[in-house]
Amino acid sequence: FRRTRQLDFGPLLKRNIQNRKLTAIRSEKSGNEGSISSAIEGEENSDVISSPEKHGLMLGIDRDDSGSVIGLNLIPGDNEAIDADVVSTVTKVKDEEIKKEKIETRVTYNIVFVTAEAAPYSKTGGLGDVCGSLPIELASRGHRVMVVSPRYLNGTSADENFAHVFDADRRIKLQCFGGEQEIAFFHEYREGVDWVFVDHPSYHRPGNPYGDSHGAFGDNQFRYTLLCHAACEAPLVLPLGGYTYGEKCLFLVNDWHAGLVSVLLAAKYRPFGVYKDARSILIIHNLAHQGVEPAATFKNLGLPSNWYGALEWVFPTWARTHALDTGEAVNILKGAIVTSDRILTVSKGYAWEITTVEGGYGLNQLLSSRRSVLTGITNGIHIAEWDPSSDEHIAFHYSAASLSGKVQCKTALQQELGFPIKPDCPLIGFIGRLDYQKGIDLIHWAIPELMEDDLQFVMLGSGDPLYEDWMRSAENTYRDKFRGWVGFSVPISHRITAGCDILLMPSRFEPCGLNQLYAMRYGTVPVVHATGGLRDTVENFNPYAGEGRGEGT
Repeated sequence: FRRTRQLDFGPLLKRNIQNRKLTAIRSEKSGNEGSISSAIEGEENSDVISSPEKHGLMLGIDRDDSGSVIGLNLIPGDNEAIDADVVSTVTKVKDEEIKKEKIETRVTYNIVFVTAEAAPYSKTGGLGDVCGSLPIELASRGHRVMVVSPRYLNGTSADENFAHVFDADRRIKLQCFGGEQEIAFFHEYREGVDWVFVDHPSYHRPGNPYGDSHGAFGDNQFRYTLLCHAACEAPLVLPLGGYTYGEKCLFLVNDWHAGLVSVLLAAKYRPFGVYKDARSILIIHNLAHQGVEPAATFKNLGLPSNWYGALEWVFPTWARTHALDTGEAVNILKGAIVTSDRILTVSKGYAWEITTVEGGYGLNQLLSSRRSVLTGITNGIHIAEWDPSSDEHIAFHYSAASLSGKVQCKTALQQELGFPIKPDCPLIGFIGRLDYQKGIDLIHWAIPELMEDDLQFVMLGSGDPLYEDWMRSAENTYRDKFRGWVGFSVPISHRITAGCDILLMPSRFEPCGLNQLYAMRYGTVPVVHATGGLRDTVENFNPYAGEGRGEGT
């Protein structure tokens, strides 16, 4: 036998070569040397024994990864037969491996989002944006996706968001709050997603999803307990597209409003063999809101009495209202943390922050104990909706290759706001809720000094009435430099993002934040506090890096 050169089939037999296994033999004539046996194999030494004179059978040796001999093969010496057999065998093996890869990587799920808001139907912040766009993306990847959210009606133009939602003709009665509560389901199939809305009179009132000008609604525990019970029943009772989602679902539970879903699966359904193959993932968008109510309200939640410990919460002495206050309460988010199979936050930085005393809001030790199932995944944005080259809400379009349209957007925004048209004057914007978390008090105290410079400032948002009144007052004081838009408008938010030079986000803590992502998408410089998702997504600018070219966003 002799060593021979490699022939053909190299790419075709790549996997088998990597497995150190004999894969093909062929012969060729080479001058007067007669027949030369050629081997394609993964070993350094030839493991083919043949007779150059006779082309009957050749002996092939198979080895494992360690080099040990694990078998012998008799290979026919007929050239054409070998070529045909090799091609046929290799093609079959390759097709089987490709098919196997597709089966292993293409796993689809029945996914049920449970959320208090989902854009465009309802929205107060980033939760609505994420739950309005992420389900569509997951559906485009082959998953069957349902979103369960309340059907809010407040007597304003926002009710038109539900114009294409129809009654699913399904009423069920839920056992909670001392009796039977009847709810109805409404449905819309849009962009590959089943949008399911829970209807009850408690969702029909003026204000936003959580409260009005007088503060948070006093019956929010009741309203979102209904949502959670309904969300657990929806996959079982709604024949969407002709058949139900069934018990094998993956529930994505968003914040405390939906947190009772994980507890219900564990306490109400699995003990009776229902949803035994279902799983729940808690997504924490904002740990500061936990759904804490007096301990006496536990009996209203529709849970077995022996599950009180999962939700039990005791305030520290310093946080109690008076000397006789025992501090006992129920904490729905705590129950979700205890019973969910996995826990996600909306950025890696926030996943760490909530395990600290400063960022854990009393749940840091519990979250630290579940660190093995705690993960941070940074939020994304809807790149089709937020695209400066095609945005329907802005007057001029532009891209990274041509920024001339951004200058025109700035001029158009200055004109819309009644500012003097100054292309060289920095235009700073703020979009967000007017509350302590967003650092609105820092802007409040900084405005007098900022207004001494040649700049313009526009704010869009609502929240604390104190800061809403301050925005109106500041607009009257600095008429050529400051504008405060109390409320929220999607078109205005797009125009501010496109027209401003700088977007300001001085948040004290920020689980992720989306406005800085929108700003970078639109070529607007984000100036942010280095916390949570802001630190993860905004790269600090260094003017001296890259030989003076600068790096960062």
